[in-house]
Amino acid sequence: MTESEYIQKRRSFIFCPGNKPDMIPKALSSSADMVCIDLEDAIIPEHKNISRVSTVKAFENISVPHGVETLIRINDVNSEDGKEDIQAILNSNNTASGLMLPKIQSVEEIINLERQIKLANKSLNLHIIIETNTGLQNAWNIAQSSSLIKSLLFGGVDMSADLGCNGDWMSLLYARSRVVHAAAGAGIDSIDVPFLDLEDMDGMINEAQKSKNLGFSGKGSIHPKQIESLNKVFTPSSEEIAYANKVIKAFNDASDGLVVVDGKLIEKPVLRTALKTIANSN
Repeated sequence: MTESEYIQKRRSFIFCPGNKPDMIPKALSSSADMVCIDLEDAIIPEHKNISRVSTVKAFENISVPHGVETLIRINDVNSEDGKEDIQAILNSNNTASGLMLPKIQSVEEIINLERQIKLANKSLNLHIIIETNTGLQNAWNIAQSSSLIKSLLFGGVDMSADLGCNGDWMSLLYARSRVVHAAAGAGIDSIDVPFLDLEDMDGMINEAQKSKNLGFSGKGSIHPKQIESLNKVFTPSSEEIAYANKVIKAFNDASDGLVVVDGKLIEKPVLRTALKTIANSN
């Protein structure tokens, strides 16, 4: 990776229901780094087909602001609705930049989908939700399974139900840490579950800061009013930016591959973090 490569910001994302395509422009202008059109949880079974059709059609006309990543959250890839979602998207002329995949549990699911995408000659990134106990167990291998994967998302609500634990921070700390660990191992982003209490902004900011400290790249939102605070938390501080610039300069100036910053030996993964820091600072 070089300093000139574009690095997508993934500090925040927001959902837009697939049966309400008129809401997409508002979501795109919300300042969220990622906008996801939802065909899964937000849609009742009777509306799955019309939502699929509406979403595919919407992407023929929408204008996406620079720097905003668009996703479609499809249904479970093993379900009939999920299979129909995939075919409709692969058969469309214009679509989102990526797919958000719920309830992924195995490497085989990713390999099969990647094969379909390549056969259709499409360019689609994959964003994997880890939200089951089996998915958590396999998260490391899942994250490594395809170059199309750009992030792991932590699905805390379904995960807490699957584990039989409370949904508070400490009860899910181990599961969160496994997701961050797997994403870091693959060199991709990790994104935390949305904070569900719209009336507790201080609580959301506190949880977002803990997520950042744990290693998450960003956090989801359930309402536009949360986005500004999330972007602020996951935007690097002036101290973080200064150190990142120092690391980048040290690598650029190094002649023998040995890089030392502030008396400490620095290896290549730190450069990637520094480049990401600068990207998120702009």
